[in-house]
Amino acid sequence: MTGVHYLTDQQGEPQAVVLPIELWRRLLPREDPSPEELAEALEDYCLGKAMDEGRRTPLLSRVEALEILAED
Repeated sequence: MTGVHYLTDQQGEPQAVVLPIELWRRLLPREDPSPEELAEALEDYCLGKAMDEGRRTPLLSRVEALEILAED
């Protein structure tokens, strides 16, 4: 799903995010969530997206993984 927009100030620094209402309702079924509920829902959503991406990413061999770790 796309349609997420970032609002910036005159210097180009991000100030706010606009979400499509469909996404907002998927994240938060309640109309007026507390800040804690909002933070938890966004974290759950992001973790779910990361897990979905991980499933689509091919696994590395032991040698490949060690090479990447050695780069850091």
